[in-house]
Amino acid sequence: MKKVSDFIQLNGIGQKTALLLAEKGINTPRKLSRFNAARLKNLTGLSKNKCETLISQAKAFINPNLRNNSVDDDWVKAELEDFFDEELELEMDDYRIPSGLENLIDKNRKTTLNRRTYFKTLLELQMELVKLQDWVVKNKYQLVVIFEGRDAAGKGGVIKRITQRLDPRICKVVALKAPNEREKTQWYFQRFVEHLPAGGEIVLFDRSWYSRAGVERVMKFATKNQVNQFFYDAPEFERMLIGSGIKVVKYWFSITDQEQQLRFLTRIHDPIKQWKLSAMDLQSRIRWEEYTKAKEEMITQTNIPEAPWFIVEGNDKKRARLNCITHLLSLIPYHEVKKTKKINLPERIFNPDYGRGVLPENLYIPEKY
Repeated sequence: MKKVSDFIQLNGIGQKTALLLAEKGINTPRKLSRFNAARLKNLTGLSKNKCETLISQAKAFINPNLRNNSVDDDWVKAELEDFFDEELELEMDDYRIPSGLENLIDKNRKTTLNRRTYFKTLLELQMELVKLQDWVVKNKYQLVVIFEGRDAAGKGGVIKRITQRLDPRICKVVALKAPNEREKTQWYFQRFVEHLPAGGEIVLFDRSWYSRAGVERVMKFATKNQVNQFFYDAPEFERMLIGSGIKVVKYWFSITDQEQQLRFLTRIHDPIKQWKLSAMDLQSRIRWEEYTKAKEEMITQTNIPEAPWFIVEGNDKKRARLNCITHLLSLIPYHEVKKTKKINLPERIFNPDYGRGVLPENLYIPEKY
């Protein structure tokens, strides 16, 4: 009975009417809002005017702005809260500490940016990324950004913040699996070529053709001759891309041995993050020095003026994100694209003879929250 009384209070509906609706399985404002007047009239026997009033009240309860057909401050505030919640959900990973690691993390956690400063700066940078996107589209610009580095160095976190507010049809993330048997027989760069951007596109490579100089070399998946051939081919391949109009930006994310160990321990003890820990990640701990030597030679051999390497210090995740995005924006000669036409929301056309159809109730998922 409590549910019915709440239903009456929230919608200004009398007890008799509320009981009638409850008998017909209509016990929440949202369920009532799904009806049209004709169907509700047939189901309950109430007058058409009464049904229209009830449905209008239910819709106004769900969205109070419908009462005066306007957008009030509370609605704007709620939308902004949803906007910030998206970032807070991502940030939970930085603050959630697995059981058993509290002391270790407290001892090693580097003092990071003030949260307010971080969020304010990040949102400002994301606004600039939207301007960059508009400029890329207008000028048919082609941009490739390569993210390489130590395992657990924060590449994925930066990529998420870059793409978070952008159109996924314009800014695409490419994270290829290990080559299959057919791909192993292809020209090495072939499987990457199909993912290169057309005019007006941005492609972010989460690992790239540089796997040959890193994991493939250290784990002996590539022969010495293949690695040497790569060092000869990669600079020429990138010069070909640049010569065809593609901007190539290369980042290497660096963290200390101790920081990587801490992040791997977090992944081991956190069920939500365990999927991030692969067999290759574990090998990267064992072979830390081999990876260091491979990285040093890779950068020496492929650091060309047309496409130099840029190193991102990743021990502090938040600073790394802000620094990397700021640097990326500084490399592109973009500017804000002025909209030629003001966007106005058109009025909806109402047809007085149209009656909205009502789908069967069993098609809707249960409302547990």
